[in-house]
Amino acid sequence: MLTAIILTKNEAIHIERCIKNIAPLCKEIYVVDCFSTDNTQELARSLGAKVIEHQWPGNQAAQFNWALDNVEISTEWILRLDADEYLTPELIDEIKQKLPNVPKGVNGIMLPLKNVWMGKPLKHGGATIKILRLFRNGYGRYEPRMMDEQLEISEGEISEFEHPFADDNLNDLNWWTTKHLGYSNREAAELLDVEYNLSGRAADGNLENLSRDARRRRELKLKYAKQPLFWRSFAYFVYRYVFKLGFLEGKVGFLRHFLQGWWYRTLVDAKIFEIKRACGNDPEKIRQYLKSHYNIDI
Repeated sequence: MLTAIILTKNEAIHIERCIKNIAPLCKEIYVVDCFSTDNTQELARSLGAKVIEHQWPGNQAAQFNWALDNVEISTEWILRLDADEYLTPELIDEIKQKLPNVPKGVNGIMLPLKNVWMGKPLKHGGATIKILRLFRNGYGRYEPRMMDEQLEISEGEISEFEHPFADDNLNDLNWWTTKHLGYSNREAAELLDVEYNLSGRAADGNLENLSRDARRRRELKLKYAKQPLFWRSFAYFVYRYVFKLGFLEGKVGFLRHFLQGWWYRTLVDAKIFEIKRACGNDPEKIRQYLKSHYNIDI
């Protein structure tokens, strides 16, 4: 029915759950691995997945697009899934029932994504979004961005399914914070690109090829990028924790919204502040700084 592509590096803690979850739906499962040093590859192969090694190109969009160009896909539909994600039983049934009957001209399917944090499914604070992860072969490709990459549909319409898939990472907080230290470098570069057009591309990308929900998120991010440093991260936390009722999730919800909504975004702003102190408003100096300090080419 469909082909799944999973990008991995050291995902032994998740890969078995992920593959077993989607195996009943998939004709082929490709694991595109960035030279894992744990037993991710061995586990994936033992479960019937095809493993292909490819060096990390710097962002998920480039890695996934490489996979689209280099793996043999014979199915009509492609599913993009991260190793720490899985489909709910209700979504599996919905895909089985509805996907064979999707009308011609509908080339992308939006799926609700719910967040599970420290083992707790979150319901408030913007915990569920709709995201394009299922698309017809030949019609989908990720836009070239370092962060907040969105799947573009070259033509046709985008539909929605009702039931969600879950983002449920099993690693500890030490792993999470270390990962977000790396994310913050790319996010800072992305926001500086929005401000100074370092890459020479339009800050909003090609919105026509994005889903309605992705367009809205991109527009909100552009508005966020124009707000004052540090104030914006605090305001975003208040929005999620108070106005979107994140406080109803208890201690786990507080940790989620504080760390992801305020701490991480304040760290991004601190790096932007540091870069601007070193480079002023000179785009070329900023490019050079990002390359020499963060190994980011724009």
